[in-house]
Amino acid sequence: MSSTRTRRSALLAAAAFVLPVTLGVAAPAFADAPKADPYGPACASVPKDGAGSLAGMAKDPVATAASHNPALSTLVAAVKKAGLADTLNNAQNITVFAPSNDAFKKIPKADLAKILADKAQLTKLLTYHVVGEKLTPKQMENGTFKTLEGGSLTTAGSGTTFTVNKTAKVVCGDVQTANATVNIIDTVLTPPK
Repeated sequence: MSSTRTRRSALLAAAAFVLPVTLGVAAPAFADAPKADPYGPACASVPKDGAGSLAGMAKDPVATAASHNPALSTLVAAVKKAGLADTLNNAQNITVFAPSNDAFKKIPKADLAKILADKAQLTKLLTYHVVGEKLTPKQMENGTFKTLEGGSLTTAGSGTTFTVNKTAKVVCGDVQTANATVNIIDTVLTPPK
């Protein structure tokens, strides 16, 4: 008799979970802790819907996601020119410090043209913006991280205010893509010599 009660209890527990889903009602949430929301003043300029929105970017790997964000078009063009799109899309659990279009505008046009024309220099510059792990805001409070270029970068700050290498400000941070965390920055980082 007790085994019948046990089976009945198990069936009722399963029904309590499955039935709401079948009826289109939210099932009880069991697992994941909520993720932090993106933060920073530039997040307001991210499209509200579509592939370039925060929700849309979360579905795509990082280079593809960035290609849908109008504020990152210069970066995307540079990544394509360096032949790094597939590399970034196939990498797992990385953090990209993504210079915005405004960050690239700070570089004199002649200097930027020279960088874009030199694939080795461009690759070095771009891979310096990528860390081989997904960083949380907590880790960025006072961190030093090795980049894919081989050098290190530093982060500092707290809450929703962070800098990278003491010069670049995170203007839209903790943006999630399918394989990366993106922190949009207002200055292009310079790799160490």
